[in-house]
Amino acid sequence: QVQLVESGGGLVQAGGSLRVSCVFSGRTFSNYAMGWFRQAPGKEREFVAAITSDGSNTNYADSVKGRFTISRDNAKNTVYLQMDSLKPEDTAVYYCASKRALGLWTRTNFYDYWGQGTQVTVSA
Repeated sequence: QVQLVESGGGLVQAGGSLRVSCVFSGRTFSNYAMGWFRQAPGKEREFVAAITSDGSNTNYADSVKGRFTISRDNAKNTVYLQMDSLKPEDTAVYYCASKRALGLWTRTNFYDYWGQGTQVTVSA
């Protein structure tokens, strides 16, 4: 059974940076595409970024393109989301998700496993 554990969330001022991490366990990490999603209060969960199983390709939501960077370290079974130039509208619970597949996946219903989430709050 795959387990995902996020960490690194917190409170940051607008314009600041934060890196959240997600540790994967239970299966062979390098076989899994990974994604980051977020959910703000009263809103649906939305796609943020995705990365292929080998880390060679990435995809981003338009709202974070140029500010966020997804990466992975297959030796450490960890996927990261580096968030720069943060805005108050980035405030949300951030979730990582995994899918045993090739390619990039942007839809929540494509992913099989989810972490518990980590809160990111950006103050104005």
